[in-house]
Amino acid sequence: MAVRVQEADFDLSAEVCALSASRTDIGAIVTFTGTVRGTAHGSPIASMSLEHYPGMTEAELGRVEAEAHRRWPLEASLIVHRVGTLAPGDNIVLVVTASAHRHAAFEAAEFLMDYLKTRAPFWKKETDASGVGHWVDAREADTTAEARWQINAPSKAAE
Repeated sequence: MAVRVQEADFDLSAEVCALSASRTDIGAIVTFTGTVRGTAHGSPIASMSLEHYPGMTEAELGRVEAEAHRRWPLEASLIVHRVGTLAPGDNIVLVVTASAHRHAAFEAAEFLMDYLKTRAPFWKKETDASGVGHWVDAREADTTAEARWQINAPSKAAE
């Protein structure tokens, strides 16, 4: 398990190689990379700024990553989340889950992303071309997706 919150960009290929190097217990690796869209609500955006509380954010991400390991038989996982000011097309987040079997890896990655989109302690502000900023709230669809994990909590025995 690993969590990093950073300003620097990440290299998807390098991260997956580092996570899986010399591992023969992994049969499936699922990755999700989130990027900054160039529009929000049909209007162009110039940038997105992400803020967090250092220390608290990493601890909370570690907690939810540990929860994913309790729910699914994961061999490894990684969450990398960027902070600072990002431009359209920039990477924001990387989630990698690795398991002996694909179903666990897919479900755990989805669980982690649903949490990151709704409850992770990040504050996002989109700024348009004129310099006007708007704070971003979780969308109702993201909240609905995250809620299913409260009801449908698989166990490692259910493979």
